[in-house]
Amino acid sequence: MSYKIFLETRARGEFLELPRQIQTRLRESIDDLAADPRPPGVKKLSGVNGYRLRKGLYRALFAIDDKAKEIRIYRIGHRREIYR
Repeated sequence: MSYKIFLETRARGEFLELPRQIQTRLRESIDDLAADPRPPGVKKLSGVNGYRLRKGLYRALFAIDDKAKEIRIYRIGHRREIYR
């Protein structure tokens, strides 16, 4: 059974501000999370309840709810700005 993916308001705005080419690459990786929420390359964040998806210089931070089969993406951005 696949997971449902939700972009929070802040993440949606950050995603739409990215260049189209970056949006396309991130969208493909985010869509793949529905089938496998913890693929190779996804790391658990320390000190925070969440995970990191890395695609080039850009990151998507998200939380996984296994009971509800949901993935909530709460931040998307460049690696130098995402963790602030």
